[in-house]
Amino acid sequence: MRTSEIAKRYLDFFAKQGHMVVPSASLISPNPTTLFTIAGMVPFIPYLLGEQTPPSKRMASNQKCVRTLDIDEVGKTTRHGTFFQMLGNFSFGDYFKEEAIHYAWTLLTSSQDQGGYGFDPESLWVTTYTDDEEARSLWRNEGMDPAHMQIMGMEDNFWTTGGPGPGGPCSEIYVDRGPEYGLEGGPAADESRYIEIWDLVFENYEVDNVKSKTDLHIVGELENKNIDTGAGLERLAYLLQHKNNIYETDEVYPVIQAAEELSGLHYGDHEDDDVRFRVVADHVRSALMIMSDGVRPSNEGRGYVLRRLLRRSIRSMRMLGVHEDVLPHLFPVSKEAMSPSYPELNTLFSDISAAAYGEEESFRRTLDKGTSILDVAVKKAQQTAVSGGEGIVSGKEAFTLHDTYGFPIELTLEMAEEQGVHVDEAKFRELMAEQKSRARADALSKRHNVDLRVYDDFKKTLDKPLEFLGYTDFSSRSRVLGIIESGKGAVPAVTAPAYVEVILDRSPFYAQAGGQLADQGEILSDEGAVLDVDDVQHPIKGLTVHQCRINEGTLVVGSEVTATIDEQRRGAIARSHTATHMVHKALREELGPQATQRGSEDAPNRLRFDFQWSGAPSVDAMNSVEARVNDRLRDNLAVTTQEMKFDDAIALGAMHLFGEKYGDIVRVVTIGQDGWSRELCGGTHVDHVGKIAQVSILSEASVGTGVRRVDAVVGQGAYEYNAREHALVSQLSDKFNARPDELESRISALLGKLKESDRRLAAMYEQQLSQSIPSILDEAKAQNASVKVASKNVGHFGSVDALRKTVSELRARLGDEQAVVVALAGVSEDERPVVLVATNDKARQLGIKAGDLVRGASKVLGGGGGGKADFAQGGGRDAASIDSALESLRAEAQKG
Repeated sequence: MRTSEIAKRYLDFFAKQGHMVVPSASLISPNPTTLFTIAGMVPFIPYLLGEQTPPSKRMASNQKCVRTLDIDEVGKTTRHGTFFQMLGNFSFGDYFKEEAIHYAWTLLTSSQDQGGYGFDPESLWVTTYTDDEEARSLWRNEGMDPAHMQIMGMEDNFWTTGGPGPGGPCSEIYVDRGPEYGLEGGPAADESRYIEIWDLVFENYEVDNVKSKTDLHIVGELENKNIDTGAGLERLAYLLQHKNNIYETDEVYPVIQAAEELSGLHYGDHEDDDVRFRVVADHVRSALMIMSDGVRPSNEGRGYVLRRLLRRSIRSMRMLGVHEDVLPHLFPVSKEAMSPSYPELNTLFSDISAAAYGEEESFRRTLDKGTSILDVAVKKAQQTAVSGGEGIVSGKEAFTLHDTYGFPIELTLEMAEEQGVHVDEAKFRELMAEQKSRARADALSKRHNVDLRVYDDFKKTLDKPLEFLGYTDFSSRSRVLGIIESGKGAVPAVTAPAYVEVILDRSPFYAQAGGQLADQGEILSDEGAVLDVDDVQHPIKGLTVHQCRINEGTLVVGSEVTATIDEQRRGAIARSHTATHMVHKALREELGPQATQRGSEDAPNRLRFDFQWSGAPSVDAMNSVEARVNDRLRDNLAVTTQEMKFDDAIALGAMHLFGEKYGDIVRVVTIGQDGWSRELCGGTHVDHVGKIAQVSILSEASVGTGVRRVDAVVGQGAYEYNAREHALVSQLSDKFNARPDELESRISALLGKLKESDRRLAAMYEQQLSQSIPSILDEAKAQNASVKVASKNVGHFGSVDALRKTVSELRARLGDEQAVVVALAGVSEDERPVVLVATNDKARQLGIKAGDLVRGASKVLGGGGGGKADFAQGGGRDAASIDSALESLRAEAQKG
């Protein structure tokens, strides 16, 4: 039974029991404290906690999950994997233990012909919580052998969220694989033989004061009891496919087979190789699925985890003896294995594979460079150990590899361990922490000049949330709740001149968020204080601070003030923000749905938009995007905002940023009555797009692997840009005495003439060099010295290639009978002096090296250079010193 069929049977079964079947949520966790969705119940936590109302009281899903905390253990055993799928059925205040147990027993033991899994009831075991006699009675009623029921304590069979909230006992279902897999005695005796496949959690208590799994306080019974279950799809798959472990199932093993073909090795022949095969199979699948949810390799967060998975796969293949590119062979195999369960992979694969293959190409360069440097450090550590010292790669060496060459510390640790050497990881972490601390302090100093604890302490004094009025009001009457001064913290008053942060009870000022820059303006107190507002920020959630310059008077906490924003700036930013939404929509129309937002900045009269895309869009594509946006501007589409439930917004097709955390109620910005563009957004916008007037795209470029950036000007910025372009065209038309539509052909013709002139000039220079060869040879042969130096200042020489060719020819024609040095110098096309030196074998045997001679001559020229012993090149800034440089070189070569 294929894995996709196992999942389908589960979801079909629960659909027949009245459950709403929902698709898997993204692997990108909505919780900002975790990178990925790590459990099947994560998307349902808001419903379990009562924070949101579920769309149905009965729900079921097959949830994609990733856990990477034990990534280093992957492959070492057959139990660990990073990507897995969790089947789950949930009840929110509807059915409880009786139905949950009955559903599980029925699906597991019904015959496969009836749509079940066909497990032998005699192979099933369950564990229950100490006090849960009700669950044990229900299992007996279903037909469970009482001898196959074991009682466990709170450590194993009681679930909480880890904090205050719902909790309750659980019952875990196991399958006995038989005596050949381990000891008799049930799960309590051997969990290698008895494999857990399904966990039923009965949430019927409210708990608090949770200190550990066993140290908590049960407050009482919940009014609405929940069911939360999770069945491991991979475990069901290897049991139903009669395999030994997850790596042999239909969604994983094909990658191992492909790795066998590439390496010529066989899985099962050698344990060390088997570990590498399993690392490749697991990591390739995990990377594929993570990338399908929009993550791309980077040096931070999810992107760093993805990069590590890809690089561990590539290096494991190298250790299996494969040094050519491997991902183009392995990724398509994994896609074919996973697409029956996730057909969207077929649509997304082109973009995913391009990003993955680009990462491999980049890592191969890093690996080649870093490996040679690490090898030196390892050999030094090994020699130290042989001499009786501590054989260890220093933390500084590991940090240099990471910081300068991009060599991951995990790879350094692995490679050093393989060669029997340790790394001073503690010192490495210390150096990394120092670097991050410096970066963090620098970034923080640009925004806030006080300890963040000051803001936390102040927020605790608020008796109600601060009020933002900026969607409707440009000015407001407000009260000063707090004043924070750099170096002093919260103060009761401040007198001009000073820089301070002011907290108001209500404000029309928009704080920088979601890519939109902050408002600016002024605050005037009733007592005469005058403050310019330069920036507005949220240093912590729920607190808005106005960064101000107080120019006149004294501002006192409790003062009544008038806060007014700069309407012209706000209008310009609003036009840019609405234009950003339009550029996003037009890009998706032109390139496809994978062109999703990865960042933005909305500033007065300009915008910057980052989007996911693996390669450079064509010029025609970007022209079409610009044209589409301006067509829609002429349609003068209405822009509306509406607050609604998050699920309703997603059902309407509203775009949202992966990784952002949204509440139950969200704000939706819609452009066009037909919903042409619809996004979740808290920013400010124009009410009709015609007010934007014009959008001109200035550039499109890469800003990282799989991420592109559009820079554009908007409104007045677009008008000024086009005015400058028009003026430039007019100037060129005057110079060429041509109409604007004739400029392209005139300039092309001129460039053609210049190219031909350059070709003729280069040919002339090359001919001059060729004609100088006989005289240079004669002069060198006539020298009565043990080392013959053929040198000449050739003046302007055209291309360096021609000069290099001449140097090589002179060396060849002077032969190897005597020591020979050839040195030619001249002036390049950019009017800088260049010197090239070549030596023959006899000269090098005397210790004369071209690189040393070039360095000395280049120093005379006011520059530098170097190269190999047989050929080197240098230069400088002082062309007038060429003769002196050659004379110095000749003296150095012949001084012996």
